[in-house]
Amino acid sequence: MDESGYRGPQTCKIVGITYRQLDYWTRTGLVVPTVQAAKGSGTQRMYAFNDLLQLKVIKSLTDAGASLQKVRQALDYVRDELKGDWTKLTIVTDGAGVYACTSDAEVIDLLRSGQGVLGAVVAVDKVRDQLRGTLGQLRSAARNGGHEVVGAVPVVSAKES
Repeated sequence: MDESGYRGPQTCKIVGITYRQLDYWTRTGLVVPTVQAAKGSGTQRMYAFNDLLQLKVIKSLTDAGASLQKVRQALDYVRDELKGDWTKLTIVTDGAGVYACTSDAEVIDLLRSGQGVLGAVVAVDKVRDQLRGTLGQLRSAARNGGHEVVGAVPVVSAKES
């Protein structure tokens, strides 16, 4: 099966981050492009849908006030302990900490343990659905030659690059 991916500039437009942020997050290992890593001068990184999902979650958490260090710790936990199953999580931050909740009961337990009122909740399944909608709009605009979405670029196969 031919796996499609998204180049760096496409990824930035889709996720809503700068190329500088993407480059830093990739170079420091926060997110690793799973379709294709850069292999020297002239090659491009190619990000898969799950990579875009992780980037959207990172952006949402940092926008809510979580430090990159806390986000990195949370993502490491999700990858190591929860085997990276992003769709079964709700990620919560109060700006001071980042928490992964796998059920409503865990959110309640966090509140009872004195964590305070949570400032932002990032339901990964909702971010995933939003991301799919954005990608659908980009593809539709690219197919129809429309100009509704700025930066609409067709998905590129990793083998084409």
